[in-house]
Amino acid sequence: MTDLIQMIVSGIATGSSYALMGLAMVIIYKTSEVPNFAQGEMALISSFLP
Repeated sequence: MTDLIQMIVSGIATGSSYALMGLAMVIIYKTSEVPNFAQGEMALISSFLP
């Protein structure tokens, strides 16, 4: 049972981070009409650092 709860919490955390990155990209694109992928690069770099 604790494994199920842990998996649910982990899934919510992962989904929330994906949603925040997507929302940031949409807001920047809507305001400047220029695609900016710097947020994705920073998230990728921070995921590789311990």
